[in-house]
Amino acid sequence: MRIFNSSTPLAWGELDMPLLGIDTDWFGSPLLPPVAFSLASDAERLWFVATRQAPASVLPAAVPGGFTPGLWEYDVAELFVAGPDGNSYLEFNLAPNGAWWAAKFSSPRQVCDNQPDFQNNIHTYHDAADPDSWVAAISIPLGFLREHISFDVGSPANAAFIMNSPEQTFHSAARLPGGKPDFHQPSKFPKTIPLKLPSL
Repeated sequence: MRIFNSSTPLAWGELDMPLLGIDTDWFGSPLLPPVAFSLASDAERLWFVATRQAPASVLPAAVPGGFTPGLWEYDVAELFVAGPDGNSYLEFNLAPNGAWWAAKFSSPRQVCDNQPDFQNNIHTYHDAADPDSWVAAISIPLGFLREHISFDVGSPANAAFIMNSPEQTFHSAARLPGGKPDFHQPSKFPKTIPLKLPSL
């Protein structure tokens, strides 16, 4: 999983980073148009950007920029970042309209009793100018990730999408095992590989 490192601060509206596409679903069927994402970091924050050149189906209760459970019932992008133990991980959900949800897990699908202070650390953004496409981003302080998941170079991570709601399709950047979609496999996430953000 590539993370593009920027020597200068990143800011919404000025993000210019390579996008990585996902053009098949969990079972290998084509996704048209594909989804695309990018992970990038500057000195202070990790950025996850997601986009698709197609209209989105968004949870009706999702308020742009607001913390909203249940986003996975509609179209959503998801970022998973795992700890070095291969069990604990953070999950971040990002709706096309910038609504978000997050949780810490002690092991696959086991939510921790004590949750980090996500709401005072997470910022999201979206562009709704074109009804036939969408782009959204979430930014997370690196210090927050280090504190709660021991995030560092080489930390396991994965990006995933649920699209085409209500006839949902499931898409993972990493090829995960299993006969049915299951994004909650932290021990199978690929390690992050830092790359210098190219000058574009």
